[in-house]
Amino acid sequence: MPRNILVLLLLLINTAVVAQTPEERGLEIAKEADKRDTGWSDQKSTTRMVLHNRHGQTSIRKMHNRSLEIIGDGDKSIIIFDQPRDVKGTAFLSFSHAKKPDDQWLYLPALKRVKRISSNNKSGPFMGSEFAYEDLSSQEVDKYTYKFLKEDKLDGRDVFIIERFPSYKHSGYKRQVAYLDKIMYQPLKIIFYDRKNSLYKTLYFKKYHKHLNRYWRANKMQMINHQSGKSTELIWESISFKNGFNDADFNRSSLKRAR
Repeated sequence: MPRNILVLLLLLINTAVVAQTPEERGLEIAKEADKRDTGWSDQKSTTRMVLHNRHGQTSIRKMHNRSLEIIGDGDKSIIIFDQPRDVKGTAFLSFSHAKKPDDQWLYLPALKRVKRISSNNKSGPFMGSEFAYEDLSSQEVDKYTYKFLKEDKLDGRDVFIIERFPSYKHSGYKRQVAYLDKIMYQPLKIIFYDRKNSLYKTLYFKKYHKHLNRYWRANKMQMINHQSGKSTELIWESISFKNGFNDADFNRSSLKRAR
């Protein structure tokens, strides 16, 4: 066989071996993003939630949060409201999972009881905001299937654009289109489509900072509901890592005592 033909065949074989489907490429990007954000141990923060109605009126809530990284499964987190008075003491506990429905509970101080969030209600709004309960769980790789769409630019930054489809059958979303920064491997924007595949919400991530010389966190997240005209901002006022939290700090029985 002539040498030039042999070289051509070898190139074609190698190309076939390394070629990826859009699904494989999308999954690869998701796994790399997860790998880069592994090892932070735990996190503590204080946050402002700013709710905007369709008429431009706003209301502000203040809360503090704790998160615990769980290797091999979803993370654990607790959100405790501090202000205003009508929601003070309300606490939300979430045990995220990679391959089964998340476990979530809400403590309502006015009723003095802990309410479990049912599996088919996680698409509902969290505390009147434009964030759903499912938006507040850790985004484990196995929660979705993926499809790479293209590389592009967003606000002058190079991004991967991938489509992801929730594996969770009770999700309020049919699909999501995520724009991931190619340097940080963190999202800059996620577009959500409802179960009818209509444009539903857009989530923007702004003012990223690097922590522990490795982990990127957005200091502001803005969720815009295109169907209701409402929006919600989450603004982080402080973040600290490696606080020494353990499982005992994320106990359902301690929700009523959460401070």
